[in-house]
Amino acid sequence: MIRDLFAHVLEEALPHKFPRMTYKEAMHRFGSDKPDLRIDMELVDIGDLMEDVEFKVFSGPAKDPKGRLIVLRVPEGAKLSRKDIDGYTEFVGRYGAKGLAWIKVNDVDAGREGLQSPIVKFLPDEALNEIIKRSGTQTGDLLFFGAGNANVVNESMGALRVKLGHDLDMVAREWKPLWVVDFPMFEWNERDERWNALHHPFTAPSGSVEELEANPGECLSRAYDMVLNGCELGGGSVRIHDMDMQKKVFEILGISDEEANEKFGFLLEALKYGCPPHAGLAFGLDRMIMLMTGASSIRDVMAFPKTQTAACLLTDAPSGVSAAQLKELNIKLRKPVGES
Repeated sequence: MIRDLFAHVLEEALPHKFPRMTYKEAMHRFGSDKPDLRIDMELVDIGDLMEDVEFKVFSGPAKDPKGRLIVLRVPEGAKLSRKDIDGYTEFVGRYGAKGLAWIKVNDVDAGREGLQSPIVKFLPDEALNEIIKRSGTQTGDLLFFGAGNANVVNESMGALRVKLGHDLDMVAREWKPLWVVDFPMFEWNERDERWNALHHPFTAPSGSVEELEANPGECLSRAYDMVLNGCELGGGSVRIHDMDMQKKVFEILGISDEEANEKFGFLLEALKYGCPPHAGLAFGLDRMIMLMTGASSIRDVMAFPKTQTAACLLTDAPSGVSAAQLKELNIKLRKPVGES
């Protein structure tokens, strides 16, 4: 359907089969579950190179099971000024990053002498050489480093990758559709010390009830998102159609049998009598039109956008309600004490 729309409306030929990428790969390479593949930059892991260095900013996250240490190569980025770098440091700070280490590569063949950065003196030659090799760095490039909690690194450096791509005019003029699959079934809530459903509690897991119970953190869901140029066009999943599986998901999420029956008893009752496997997908039509028209905001393509106060200028809603309408709905308005 999407290929047909682009062919007829824009005369653009999208790939016959959209490429697929797992959630894990998307986060590993791009720090995002909706990667913009038009930007030819990737996050490269270097934690294994930094576990034993004395530079605690790098060795700490490298040794932490929940940490991540990456390098992002910016082609021809050495031309950026210190003011530019300070601006990008402030940018990643909005996502929780504590800083943004960098190295300018003035001459890749000169080894340490060809590198410009306050952190070079803390890193051994072997590590520096491997970073340059692993990231494919060339003379004139700039290396940005992300270090810390894995979630913060992914979010901050993933956002930086996109910003740099737009700022430095590195976004290819083409359409890059993608299916993102194999999302985790659950994510751990550190604050409440419990599992949360990454999508919703009715998404089917890819394994059995026994596998789900044994290791919920490793269980994948049968969910999928369609992504285009870094924008999620739509998402969906195969739904749970087995009562035992649905009960087990509720149990892992900390929903008691009593609460499950109170809130979802109708569903469990229906599943008890049998339900066919089923799945679906919901599209954001406005998002797709925004991309196809080149609009900068989704509000530019919505037929009847609301104002910031949620008012509709077309229908003049919300409007006043008559006493008769309130009576029909058994609603009574009470004025605050002190108002006449």
